[in-house]
Amino acid sequence: QVQLVESGGGLVQAGGSLRLSCAASGRTFSSYAMGWFRQAPGKAREFVAAISWSGGSAHHADSVKGRFTISRDNAKNTMYLQMINLKPEDTAVYYCAAAITSAPVVITRPPLYDYWGQGTQVTVSS
Repeated sequence: QVQLVESGGGLVQAGGSLRLSCAASGRTFSSYAMGWFRQAPGKAREFVAAISWSGGSAHHADSVKGRFTISRDNAKNTMYLQMINLKPEDTAVYYCAAAITSAPVVITRPPLYDYWGQGTQVTVSS
């Protein structure tokens, strides 16, 4: 079993920055691929960014490319999402997810993830 806890969300003005963290426990952190997703009110959950178990590969959604950066520190069992130049349309609950895999892949589809955190709210005011 894997437990994921997100933190770092909050209220920020447009153009501001936040860094989200996802702390993992319960299993060897380096044995799973990780991802960030978000869900705005009335909308489906959407892919934001994903990273392979080693951190050697990463992929970002077009909507956040150049503004968000995913990373991980396996020694600290933690994944991050650095967000800069935030826009009101980035407002959502952000979720981290873990997929058990030994393959060096990034995973963008929610059904392929095995574990999810409870989410952290990010609100960007205009």
